[in-house]
Amino acid sequence: MPVRQLPEQVVNRIAAGEVVERPASVVKELVENAIDAGSSRVDIFTEGGGRRKIVITDDGGGMTYGDLALAVERHATSKLDDEDLLQIRTLGFRGEALPSIGAVAKLAITTRQKSEAHAWGLAVEGGAKSGIIPAALSQGTRVEVSDLFYATPARLKFLKTERTEAEAIREVVRRLAMARPDIAFTLAGEERGPVTWAAALPSAAGRLARLGDILGADFREHAIDVHAGRDGVAVDGFAAAPALTRANALGQYLFVNGRPVRDKLILGAVRAAYADYLPRDRHPVVALFVTLDPHEVDANVHPAKTEVRFRNAGLVRALIVHALKDGLAREGKRTAANDGGSAIAAFRPAFSPRSTNWDWRRSPSFPVGPMPSFEGAAAPGLGERGQAAFDVGAPSADVRFEDVPSAELIDRPLGAARTQIHETYIVSQTRDGLIIVDQHAAHERIVYERLKASLERSGVERQILLIPEIVEMDEATVERLLARAEELAVFGLAIESFGPGAVAVRETPSLLGKADARGLLRDLAEHMEEWDEALPLERRLMHVAATMACHGSVRAGRRLKPEEMNALLREMEATPNSGQCNHGRPTYVELKLSDVEKLFGRR
Repeated sequence: MPVRQLPEQVVNRIAAGEVVERPASVVKELVENAIDAGSSRVDIFTEGGGRRKIVITDDGGGMTYGDLALAVERHATSKLDDEDLLQIRTLGFRGEALPSIGAVAKLAITTRQKSEAHAWGLAVEGGAKSGIIPAALSQGTRVEVSDLFYATPARLKFLKTERTEAEAIREVVRRLAMARPDIAFTLAGEERGPVTWAAALPSAAGRLARLGDILGADFREHAIDVHAGRDGVAVDGFAAAPALTRANALGQYLFVNGRPVRDKLILGAVRAAYADYLPRDRHPVVALFVTLDPHEVDANVHPAKTEVRFRNAGLVRALIVHALKDGLAREGKRTAANDGGSAIAAFRPAFSPRSTNWDWRRSPSFPVGPMPSFEGAAAPGLGERGQAAFDVGAPSADVRFEDVPSAELIDRPLGAARTQIHETYIVSQTRDGLIIVDQHAAHERIVYERLKASLERSGVERQILLIPEIVEMDEATVERLLARAEELAVFGLAIESFGPGAVAVRETPSLLGKADARGLLRDLAEHMEEWDEALPLERRLMHVAATMACHGSVRAGRRLKPEEMNALLREMEATPNSGQCNHGRPTYVELKLSDVEKLFGRR
């Protein structure tokens, strides 16, 4: 088959395939145009998931007669002052959106610039342009797209249900609204009631207000302000405290110079920053804004402009990790444990009001015999036999070891220890409530932070075993451990081969005390099996430290003395990130006295 030049309409439809994948792509391109036009308000209306109709109205600068005629031509744009594609300061720049949309749908544009006496209108159907005619519009631009993909019916088969396409449109608008809190957005359509995000001040408070409107009140409540900068690159935004997590990474948003982008960079950086705070199957909610010189980032790597390429990706990643870690360390005690809301909800009884015609004489506790005299003994009218079912045995620890705790301890953030229950939980009293501490989880975090501090300071102190402990395991596990022997030695765990299928432990970290070498090595080997060479050395070392901390902490089931309990509480107060253990579980739950009183109807 000979080579031939394709007709213009076919070229336009091929190009449209790259830019217009689905209705959400159309909305994205048109809303970006409205933002670039300097709009202060953008209204979006859709029908049929955007397949039947999409209408975008803005109050931006609008276009003149001549601009409108050029706007629907391919590669015509007002957003590039010169031919430097590395000096891009707008969301759009390719000049492909309007002609691509007009090639596969029915497109109608009405626009008016202040210098014009009236508005102008233009229509494009399947790539065929009409003449420009006078129209009615006070200011800005109104773009209507109908019968999407009518010119390319095969594309319709690849669209999802109307509900799914409408949700994709909603997500696109949400991302653009998060990027520009200073612009008001309204999203409406037959699939949903109208949603309006009012314009906010272009400040951190305004940005948080917009993020709270979109991501929910929970995010606003748990948001931590994060920021970092170096060498002309700035990272700002908000990250949710470890109390607020999701089952996937869809709640992580990245904006580069005001452009919403999807980048694996943020996934790895966020995972590294939250590694000490969350379980492996939970993901945080973050919204990060990266600002840098346009020459340091290439936005022209994807037709839909949803991806970018950084000149110095390592610097951007390091700043994201630093900003998140710094913010989390600053707000280390803001975890799910602080409000105790879920605990209060679990305590609250679910009962219905008693019927008004209830007869107390029909109660099973109504005495069946004559009432005895109260002289000498208490009346058994309520029946000791019935109460015997509530006998749960003696408490597992002293209920109260100190009649009146000192005022100094009561005023401490974690209060004064009053008792230990089930040899696992410490109950302390504060000025306005009570706190329940998981002794193992709390001490695990303390040991972990000590290991990290020792490593940064001068290395982990180690203790030489008088008699090396021999641990037998399968050969594959032994090889895996020996391959990481140098990394383990950094934390004071010295091992060496002791024949096939055996390892000799000669030194252990002093912080662990009398460690269970066998259990420790087995857990380390299991974690190493999940590592790959791409995992940074720092993260591998932190995995080792976390595993060692788990084995070196106070175990559940150990009875503590009053002095030990208070000492643990004081160490928690002095330890960063003590609100959760290394696996992301809360170390304590705080219940306010007012909430407890509500449970008993005192408020």
